[in-house]
Amino acid sequence: MSACVHDPDLFKREGSILITGTRIGDRIADIFIDETGTIRDIGEGIGKKCKGEAEHQISAEKTLAIPGLVNAHTHAAMTLLRGYADDMHLQQWLSEKIWPLEAHLTGEDVYWGTKLACLEMIRSGTVAFNDMYFFMEEAAKAVDESGIRAVLCHGFITFGLPEKFEAEVKATEKLVAHIRGMNNPRITPAVGPHAPYTVPPEHLEWCGSYSRDEDIMLHIHLSETEQEVLDCKKAHGVTPATLLDRCGCLSERTLAAHGCWLEDADCRLLAERGSHVAHNPVSNMKLATGRAMPYPALRDAGVNVALATDGCSSNNNLDMLEEMKVAAIGQKFFWKQDTLLPAEEALAMATTCGARALGIPGGSLAAGQAADIVLVSLDHPSMVPLHNPVSNLVYAASGGIVSTVLCNGRVLMHEKEIPGERDVLAGAAQAASGLLSRAAEK
Repeated sequence: MSACVHDPDLFKREGSILITGTRIGDRIADIFIDETGTIRDIGEGIGKKCKGEAEHQISAEKTLAIPGLVNAHTHAAMTLLRGYADDMHLQQWLSEKIWPLEAHLTGEDVYWGTKLACLEMIRSGTVAFNDMYFFMEEAAKAVDESGIRAVLCHGFITFGLPEKFEAEVKATEKLVAHIRGMNNPRITPAVGPHAPYTVPPEHLEWCGSYSRDEDIMLHIHLSETEQEVLDCKKAHGVTPATLLDRCGCLSERTLAAHGCWLEDADCRLLAERGSHVAHNPVSNMKLATGRAMPYPALRDAGVNVALATDGCSSNNNLDMLEEMKVAAIGQKFFWKQDTLLPAEEALAMATTCGARALGIPGGSLAAGQAADIVLVSLDHPSMVPLHNPVSNLVYAASGGIVSTVLCNGRVLMHEKEIPGERDVLAGAAQAASGLLSRAAEK
């Protein structure tokens, strides 16, 4: 059957799908997705071969197919704080605006904030994200309903207080059990020590052991600012990366966000441990962290570097296409190397490298891979002419070119339609208004 934008069965996606006439690189190809959400066949002539088997069909002429994008570090529910506090010094921004408002968050707020984030990510081609925040059972509910993938952890912050440590351990264990009980392969748990400056060594050691024993990811902020590196050296005599290693927090399960002030020895250590780094260029530029992530040293050491937006209170959007451009040009500018981080590497950071960092399927378009697929419109001005599709994606385009999104073979957006979008927008706006009202009453 031929599917149109108003076909409700396409969004329910029970059965196989045939995508015809899309462009992959420099060729026209078809993609056949079986009922398990896996790409069974891809290439020229697949449409004729599989047409009789497909229960749904998407006509994709004048589109370019790319792997679904992966946002390797964010705080999804902070969509509710978008634009609430900008153009401030980092510590002032945190202590006077963000932390006081977050103290009034409820689970309902996090649910709607995460629903809004998932909606925004789907609209701009992101099919998976790595999240650290609070009330994460509610975030998991939102992700489950959205249809995309996520690695979720509770933001583990103790400041060395025994009673706080006990509460954070319970919250983490509860979340891990909750997510496993959902039995949803798209959603996986992680342990999330916030940073070496908010979680002391003895508590970091527990996080490292828990990550190892439960075989789950460890998600942490690392060397984002120069001051935290200086403070760590003063307190412990080593860099934050070395401290994490001593505490058993560096392994192939570790994803460290930011890394702007990593030293060369830190980069080599991360490579030796098989750890991953999430680059957040827009957020780090906006908050003036003072140094670009040392991509040349990380690349030369062999570290897997993924790409991320951070939360909407410091970036303001979740557009990974925009993030690719800023990553590429920011690295060239800061390190004075005009050939550094070319378009192909930037796209890989947002797809293949991100999937590898999160330990999830997808990240490439090939038979046997999960059908995490984004179709972008070639009718958009930023995609004309098409001398080099990857160059256009990275340097010219933004999330507005995304037309259709599939995750695990399920259609989440088709020709820019997402079922239930108006309800999400209304619910998120109401949640944000209620949050500000409660904060004002105190």
